[in-house]
Amino acid sequence: MSRLIEAVGLTKTFEKNTAVDHLTFEVAEGEILALLGPNGAGKTTTVRMLSSIIKPTEGYARIAGQDVVNDARAVRHLVGHLTEFPGLYLRMRALEYLDFFGELQHLPREVRHQRAKALMEQFGLGDARERRLGEYSKGMRQKMALVRAMLHEPRVLFLDEPTSAMDPLSAKQVRDAIADLRGKGHTIILCTHNLPEAELLADRIAVIRRGQLIALGTANDLKLKLLGEPTFELRLAQPFNQSWNSLNGHLHVEASGELFLRYRTSTPKTANPSILRRLHDAGAQVLSLSEMPRSLEEVYLKLVEEAAGLKSQVASNKNL
Repeated sequence: MSRLIEAVGLTKTFEKNTAVDHLTFEVAEGEILALLGPNGAGKTTTVRMLSSIIKPTEGYARIAGQDVVNDARAVRHLVGHLTEFPGLYLRMRALEYLDFFGELQHLPREVRHQRAKALMEQFGLGDARERRLGEYSKGMRQKMALVRAMLHEPRVLFLDEPTSAMDPLSAKQVRDAIADLRGKGHTIILCTHNLPEAELLADRIAVIRRGQLIALGTANDLKLKLLGEPTFELRLAQPFNQSWNSLNGHLHVEASGELFLRYRTSTPKTANPSILRRLHDAGAQVLSLSEMPRSLEEVYLKLVEEAAGLKSQVASNKNL
């Protein structure tokens, strides 16, 4: 896949505070990157620079080859931006509001009308399209802001907490829409504190703290790197009368009993089939063999805690 977003040494300083500190990363066309980090980590500032809303203090970024500073107008047509707290014109009616923003993006009248109606139907807002936005609930306003961001079919979408304040059905509609956009080649940067949602949707995960990138990779890669080998659990219908060690001498057993075995292995693709064959040959009745779930939350907390500890150690050394 071709590179669509490129950030090199991206930095933003507000007076004496460095909000983003020399971020460098790339996002491929059609990829979803989840941008995670504590409050104040620099996620929103990063997205604002990539959207050509604010200028970087140092470094540069390009969207589809367009520089976010020198080609700001072109970048704003390439991207759609959903902010965490979308400001809607509450006295306007929904279709009137979308028509206004569609015109700002130079969409022909008929195109923007058709697109607005289709998107509102997709997100369950079709019956409310003649209502004023001030009458919308918080979740409805969030969906309207997403419709606004998607109206001109941007190549890149920046989504900041897209499902906040939504009921489960509405949140699923938004997640389905995001997955559908990826299937159509759109590129998305997703800023969220909803870690299960990030793991479900994102191709890769980027974690920043105090404006610095501390991890980047797929969820599985980060789990393996931070949490080590996966744990598997084997369950039997009847007690196993032999020693578990007879199955495979290279297992790292974490717990065992008459009816179960919990273990780690660095070679699951060869070890697990071998174990199942031996159990079958021994006449054992296997109920299940499954990998124990490991959440992105475990990875995230470990990363942030380790980064905080490193910062504390550096500060302590400076005071010696």
